[in-house]
Amino acid sequence: MSRPTLRALLGSSVMALHEPAARWLLEQPMPQAVEYDEVRGPVAAAVERFAVERSVAVVPVRGLLTPNSAALERWFGWATYRGLIETCETLASDEAVSAVVLELDTPGGAVLGCAGASAAIAELNKVKPVHALVDPLAASAGFWLASQAREISVAPGAELGSIGAGLMTGAFVQPGMASGLQLFEFTSPHARAKWPDPSTEEGKAELERSLAEAETRFHEAAAAGRGMSVEDLRNRASVSDDPRDGGALFDGAEAISRGLADQVETRRAFYTRILGTYAPAPRKARSARSRSASALAIAAQASALS
Repeated sequence: MSRPTLRALLGSSVMALHEPAARWLLEQPMPQAVEYDEVRGPVAAAVERFAVERSVAVVPVRGLLTPNSAALERWFGWATYRGLIETCETLASDEAVSAVVLELDTPGGAVLGCAGASAAIAELNKVKPVHALVDPLAASAGFWLASQAREISVAPGAELGSIGAGLMTGAFVQPGMASGLQLFEFTSPHARAKWPDPSTEEGKAELERSLAEAETRFHEAAAAGRGMSVEDLRNRASVSDDPRDGGALFDGAEAISRGLADQVETRRAFYTRILGTYAPAPRKARSARSRSASALAIAAQASALS
């Protein structure tokens, strides 16, 4: 019997996701159950959420972003919003860390929890400089997070954007009528807004309201992070003169021209600049048990897991 896919995990949640880039990830089977702690419940095994190289902490932000999926964090090395919040809190108080890099490779993820992680990055950036490196993708919720850094670098060929939120309802059942996609409606007597009926005008209005609320939170955070008004952000993210035509992905040069990123850099050039700015020169001799593993090696390892 086949296991359900990750699409089933996300269900009908409001998403800040670039679906074309996420499609193959969504079709992955759910990982096996994680370890269980009698007090805390399901917990992930030890996960390297960041690495420190010469006082610069590198935080991989990879995969489908979820509020707190220990299974996805453990098996795939994907970031979670709770993990990012805890990492920001740790790095803010770590005297050995002088700067932080967010290295992004994500199509986005759930809206639930993203605002909290975004706020944690913004707070960390007030204490220590946070730099974002998009290599190769920071879409939707990924851009929401990256926008809180003081600058965004885009690797050659990388893309960012897809600013907005979306919602899909329904479930794939055994073959039947039409495509096999069947819609379900379950509501309690006084909760018609809980599962709106998209076939009615009232249901459409409620779905559009929830999406608009998610988009507003997204736009307000991203605009504040990039130092512009919400109206300006919407105009810059639109592919036409109508600000409603947003949600597209842009390459580095286009993102820079729109004020959504700051420079195009190779990964090596980015880390050479960041380490040269914030990190002391490396010692000639270095213990094999040094606390600071190679940032590039850890990032590469995280890439292999995603």
